[in-house]
Amino acid sequence: MNQPRSKVTRALCAAMAMTAASATGAATVISELLYDVDGPDAGQVFVELYGTPGTVLDGLWIEGVNGTNGSVYKTVTLSGVIPVDGVFVIGDDDGSGISQVPETDLVASIDFQNGPDSVVLRDASGIIDALGYGDFALAVFAGEGSPAADVNTGWSLARVDPRLDTDDNGADFQGLDIPTPGLVPTSPVPVPAAAWLFLSGIIGLVGVARRKN
Repeated sequence: MNQPRSKVTRALCAAMAMTAASATGAATVISELLYDVDGPDAGQVFVELYGTPGTVLDGLWIEGVNGTNGSVYKTVTLSGVIPVDGVFVIGDDDGSGISQVPETDLVASIDFQNGPDSVVLRDASGIIDALGYGDFALAVFAGEGSPAADVNTGWSLARVDPRLDTDDNGADFQGLDIPTPGLVPTSPVPVPAAAWLFLSGIIGLVGVARRKN
């Protein structure tokens, strides 16, 4: 079942997210994807977005693109607002209208296929972000640059730093043996001096860094 984040964690996440957004003008990107859990997928898989707090997601949607022929096999309409920590989690519906994914902000049917496949974030003007994963030697790639790896069962794919998008999935994403829905990474980025002095005094209180493989 979904569990609320602690007030301290949310406060620290919000401070870092808003500082990063002001320093880099963060666009909304796919920041983590779990598509194959160890056991039944229903209610367990998720897609995580990262962007500027307050961004309205109405009018955006996510597509699952089949690597076999490039067809769109799933469309998920988004709604809601990116919260103060900059992280928006779409958790899979377990069949009863709820998700077992922690920190879920939106429940939807998002059981995406195993690779080689792609997940694409769109709005009416076109593609905002895209993630392709797996071996596309004989498949249709709808991601960016080179594909990310098709990770082990139970692992997720997560951006090394969601504040940095090089438009190359192979470079931007890493495999995580322990998925981290709803957590903000703390990869170093340039921040204003005053903000860094504030963050340096509190960053050790709560560990929110992604666990690297």
